[in-house]
Amino acid sequence: MIEDKNQKRTPLSDLGEFGLIDHLTRNFEIRQPSTVRGVGDDAAVIDAKNKHIVVTTDLLVEGVHFDLSYMPLKHLGYKAIVVNVSDVCAMNAVATQVTVSIAVSNRFPVEALEELYEGIETAAKLYNIDVVGGDTTSSTSGLLISVTAIGMPSDEEVVYRSGAKPNDLLVVTGDLGGAYLGLKVLEREKEVYKVNPNNQPDLTPYGYIVERQLKPEARKDIIALLADLEIQPTSMIDISDGLSSEILHMCKQSAVGCDLYENKIPLDPQVISVCEEFQIDSTTVALNGGEDYELLFTISQEDYPKLKGNPNFTVIGHMTEKENGIHLITRAETRIALKAQGWKNFND
Repeated sequence: MIEDKNQKRTPLSDLGEFGLIDHLTRNFEIRQPSTVRGVGDDAAVIDAKNKHIVVTTDLLVEGVHFDLSYMPLKHLGYKAIVVNVSDVCAMNAVATQVTVSIAVSNRFPVEALEELYEGIETAAKLYNIDVVGGDTTSSTSGLLISVTAIGMPSDEEVVYRSGAKPNDLLVVTGDLGGAYLGLKVLEREKEVYKVNPNNQPDLTPYGYIVERQLKPEARKDIIALLADLEIQPTSMIDISDGLSSEILHMCKQSAVGCDLYENKIPLDPQVISVCEEFQIDSTTVALNGGEDYELLFTISQEDYPKLKGNPNFTVIGHMTEKENGIHLITRAETRIALKAQGWKNFND
């Protein structure tokens, strides 16, 4: 095929990951009555004989999403499952099956792939998931892993990004920023090792944040806890690309604004100390770091007493009318427009 040199070429970075998805799928129509929700949420929802099915797919690419110089293959297999389980959890559902496909170059022996699948098996066992299929093929550019996860909630339990209403409370699970700082530590130690291979890194002081990067956990426990507390979130998303990005996604889908309070953002003490070590602002890390795989959701104010004081949850803000905009309220009580500066694919 001869390339037309006068043909327009738009760099992928002009659109970004989510802009590209919107662009490529803009003409897709929903044709099947069984498709309840397609592109645009954490997972698709399918109505199979009056039973909704949640479906999500994630792709991990060597050199883009992981670095095998410090990511053990077993941990990688485990993480590949977890990131998909997290998307299912973000629909207020529980994952039941996964398919796993890989593309691999000939520099990987069978033993390496056995290690990868040992991590997959470990995650499947822990999260009570069946591995029901997949595919393998060759690759000329390293290792690629694609996982599709399936969950089966009851109809009334499915939660979308689009249900938030003004005056709803914004709630987050766990703490934020640890995964990004774990990556910073690993990248620093990699550079030290390249200069002196005899220098073995001591990661003991960074155990929590390194684990947040190499072996994250999906918050399946939160789905059961919300059910026990009889709380039905009005909207929900998982924090994979950074808190700021996820809030903007939620606000866009729900057509609302948001006030996020800086002094309410939960930070682990190790995150605070390592931010000081790297001379990085902890709020910036929490807003833009990504890969925390915590759940961000909204609830009506009437449900607040049900989770008040529960250590699993932190109320970090509230939703407003759309015209009020999306703002971070700083510790000095200054209003700053919230921008997405987290993980963005296709940027140089």
